[in-house]
Amino acid sequence: MSTPAAQARAGKVASAYTYMPGFGNDFETETLPGSLPQGRNSPQRPAYGLYAEQLSGSPFTAPRGTNERSWLYRIRPSVKHHGRFKAFDLPLWKSAPNVGDHELPLGQLRWNPTPMPSEPTDFIHGMRTMTTAGDVFGQAGMASHVYVANTDMVDDHFFNADGELMVVPQVGGVRFVTEMGVIEVQPGEICVLPRGLTFKVELMDGTARGYVCENYGAKFTLPDRGPIGANCLANPRDFKTPTAWYEDKETPCRIVVKWCGRFHVTEIGHSPLDVVAWHGNYAPYKYDLSTFSPVGAILFDHPDPSIFTVLTAPSGEEGTANIDFVIFPPRWMVAEDTFRPPWYHRNIMSEFMGLIHGQYDAKEEGFVPGGMSLHNMMLAHGPDATGFEKASRADLKPVKLDHTMAFMFETRFPQLLTGYAAGLETLQADYVDCWSDLKKRFNGTPEGDWS
Repeated sequence: MSTPAAQARAGKVASAYTYMPGFGNDFETETLPGSLPQGRNSPQRPAYGLYAEQLSGSPFTAPRGTNERSWLYRIRPSVKHHGRFKAFDLPLWKSAPNVGDHELPLGQLRWNPTPMPSEPTDFIHGMRTMTTAGDVFGQAGMASHVYVANTDMVDDHFFNADGELMVVPQVGGVRFVTEMGVIEVQPGEICVLPRGLTFKVELMDGTARGYVCENYGAKFTLPDRGPIGANCLANPRDFKTPTAWYEDKETPCRIVVKWCGRFHVTEIGHSPLDVVAWHGNYAPYKYDLSTFSPVGAILFDHPDPSIFTVLTAPSGEEGTANIDFVIFPPRWMVAEDTFRPPWYHRNIMSEFMGLIHGQYDAKEEGFVPGGMSLHNMMLAHGPDATGFEKASRADLKPVKLDHTMAFMFETRFPQLLTGYAAGLETLQADYVDCWSDLKKRFNGTPEGDWS
């Protein structure tokens, strides 16, 4: 994963440790020998003159299995990074509740890819919120964003106090230089940046576009497999967290903070990415979506899309997620007398979909890589007329759905459209027409009219 830019920084190594999100496993990593204390978390005088600091991602009294914290040994404590703040403007990054900034009627919606910017735009300035759900103040719900960028964050840094960020690249690799190490993520991979983690973003290919799920609620974790058992879906060994890396740089830097939906900035005289060693279980991580092992029906029936859940952020109601992150990867379609694409349905979840590459089997026209769709709670959706016709007449034999990767941010909350999303020129005004050619086939006979 190393690049020339990465090699220029001694010790910059990405993604070395297996990480199991939400299950309390512990890691330790150091850049200088002996910089990580053994046997005690906060020694009176840490080696190398470092400061001991704890970053907590859960309440102190959370059960052991869900308690998340890491000890950081850094050149300066974070109180030296959080100086006097002033307001900062990122007008296209919205938080829930966000209501009343457009007049677009209710409906099923779809967009073509968001255009790349023509002016210099870094990762945080390129964030465009499409939907918001829940309440950032009540720490429930989420927001769906798309990002476009063509410029590195050099001396600007960011952390989000409102929630964790799941980043899904679609065009161009992105390098997350964080206070706990460096993670490089390409299209086909995802990265999760925990709440409160300071980072900056470098572009590996000059330009980048992708999707972001901002999770206000409980942290993403692996879903229970239930009767599936011990194997398949996402396996813990395929999640990776970085080794320690630090930057000892005495130049003017800025830190931008998102806090309760508003943005603030402070100026400091050094890099905040100065963690020399750390240990704990609260850390950024990445996952290669190609390592997901799907399961499905091998006789008849079409399984629910929940069978493709990679990560889930639980709510207080058992079995009802604050967010499910679901993918539709390459897989064999084997079933007998079964309609194979997703059926027509209405449900209580609200679905924001994106396509990383390839073709989505239920929408063969109009849903393109980089595009998005929104099907809100109880609004009917399903295959377009072409997809229905093809699936209804297909030979029932094993078929591999290949060269595709779609995903869904699904939440129990309604996803409210932002004014930006409602006003995009890429919004497909004719999307609902994809179902206009569905014919009435009822004619009073058991065979129906399939002419």
